[in-house]
Amino acid sequence: MASYTDLKLICLIIALTNAQSYHGKAPFITSYIKEFFHPSPSAYFPTGNEQSSSEEAQCEIEPTCTDAKYRSYDGSCNNRINPTWGAAQTTFARLLPPQYADGISAPPVAKSGNELPLARVVSLTLFPDIKYIDPRFTLAVMQYGQIITHDMDLAAGTTQSIPHATRCCTNDGQLLSSDLIIPSSCFAILLPEGDPQTLKSNKKCMNFVRTITNRDRNCVSGTEPAEQISTVSHFVDLSLVYGNTPQVNGQLREFDGGRLLISERNGQVWLPQQSNVSAVCTNVQSSNEPCYLAGDVRVNQNPQLTLLQTILLREHNRLAYALSQLNPHWDDETVFQEARKINIAQHQHITYYEYLPLLLGVTNLFKNGLVHHSDGDYVNDYNENVDPTIINEHATSAFRFFHNLIVGFLNLVTEHREVNGNIRLSDWFNRPAILEERDNFDELTRSLSTQAQRKSTQFVDSEITQFLFRQPKQLYGADLKATDIQRARDHALASYNDLRVFCGLRRARTFEDFLDVISPENVAKLAALYEHPDDVELSAGSAVEALVPETLVGPVNLCILTEQFYRTRIGDRFFYENGAPDTGPGFSLEQLNEIRKASFARWLCDNGNNVELMQVRAFEVVTESNPLGPCENLPSIDLSLWKEKKYFPVWLTK
Repeated sequence: MASYTDLKLICLIIALTNAQSYHGKAPFITSYIKEFFHPSPSAYFPTGNEQSSSEEAQCEIEPTCTDAKYRSYDGSCNNRINPTWGAAQTTFARLLPPQYADGISAPPVAKSGNELPLARVVSLTLFPDIKYIDPRFTLAVMQYGQIITHDMDLAAGTTQSIPHATRCCTNDGQLLSSDLIIPSSCFAILLPEGDPQTLKSNKKCMNFVRTITNRDRNCVSGTEPAEQISTVSHFVDLSLVYGNTPQVNGQLREFDGGRLLISERNGQVWLPQQSNVSAVCTNVQSSNEPCYLAGDVRVNQNPQLTLLQTILLREHNRLAYALSQLNPHWDDETVFQEARKINIAQHQHITYYEYLPLLLGVTNLFKNGLVHHSDGDYVNDYNENVDPTIINEHATSAFRFFHNLIVGFLNLVTEHREVNGNIRLSDWFNRPAILEERDNFDELTRSLSTQAQRKSTQFVDSEITQFLFRQPKQLYGADLKATDIQRARDHALASYNDLRVFCGLRRARTFEDFLDVISPENVAKLAALYEHPDDVELSAGSAVEALVPETLVGPVNLCILTEQFYRTRIGDRFFYENGAPDTGPGFSLEQLNEIRKASFARWLCDNGNNVELMQVRAFEVVTESNPLGPCENLPSIDLSLWKEKKYFPVWLTK
């Protein structure tokens, strides 16, 4: 095994971290943040795009585009000039070139040529479990962040909570025998001596399989660097509800009244049932347990993710029913697509005008054109020269910040906001049956808008660093933060120092140069982990930065996230506020202003089983300025504006 940073020093740092008190934000300078710019996409984007729905996809197949009224399922043809921009089964973009050790595909190493510290050691050192609860924001902020990221990307070949078919460790966490042929895609997470899991279970290895790239699919040749593939549409378009191909979409539809397929049990509406329960929901105790089917394979991963996917399905069918009643002459396809269009528009509005202001700051959003004072008008800011492709640094590092907000025990909350017990997160990974027990669906819905999330710090709940995706009868599970670090290495992301420069900070020549945005305690930890400032990884350095005021992230993550959500908006021809006659989703101005009434709170009210009280700002805890009130008092969309005017021959009106 390669030598690594002295583990005794690491253990000392861990002990000091667990003992220290947290005193809020560290001092930092805010003047460094440069004016965000939006360079020509050709400067940073890979060219090896492909368009297909299969893992054995052919490369660079141009889709056949028509002048379609509605957006495609896979994101293709959104841009008429570059129809594969933002399409499923295409490569991620990059802000900066990859740092493969061999320039092609080998994971990065230190500047000296030595191995980087074990990902698990970085996790244990930088991300201990010290509980600080956010005084302002509810668990909905964290959970909606997961909805958005699942909507925007899925690295090819990753399996989330389902055990990967490729085994890089034995089932009991041991290294594979040297006598075996280890798959080339293996990049196992090794545990150091003295690791808590090693001491109690003799575990030495966590399974990790590398993301499928364009080189794996023989889409590029020679010495061109590998680029990872995302299997879902890159747009904020609810692909996690509607699927990423016509074939998958067809499996999710009733083809009657514009509705999505459902299961009905105990008088309640649920997502449709998977046909092969034990293969999909690997933690079930019976093949009769609920295990759901949706547009995204991650639907069963954790209870509140599944809950929100259920909310989104119910919202579609609620819209479809109303539209079919208003327009009985519409066929199934018209009702379905119009309901889908409204559902996506609400999702985009909530994302940009309700969620992102909390994450990225209102001032920052207006300054950089992510939101606008529309004064009731369209915002025609679509730019066909902006590539909406998801940035690798966004998907593989910056937008994983919300992992630190996860809480390990989910409260069950009554209508009067009393806690009625809780459930342990690691007991219910990939086992959604808990939602259908008793009144759990509504109690977890209220929990989303009542229970506070963890404060945005470097401290992470042990439920996801020690027990992630724990299988039945296992003492421990995986480590999400170690996985994040290993995935960033797999994708060979540019270093934290390089991204500092990209985002307008000065390059650190010494570890002390990080003190402009990182506390002395964390600079000391980085210096103990890494040999040189240039070795510090984006997923490590950005995670310990002090927060920029009015945001939930530090300056480098703020830079990356702002850039991504700008491109995602400006590069989407169908973005809901676009009213240009030759582009856009086709909402009338009156319809658009109704969509602007959408809120996360209203979604929860309209689609719970029996949720009657909700605060207006469901991403924020209940206070005197954000009190509970009857759901019927919340603004709602007047769908009568979608009633199509029917024109009859003049002689019929006489």
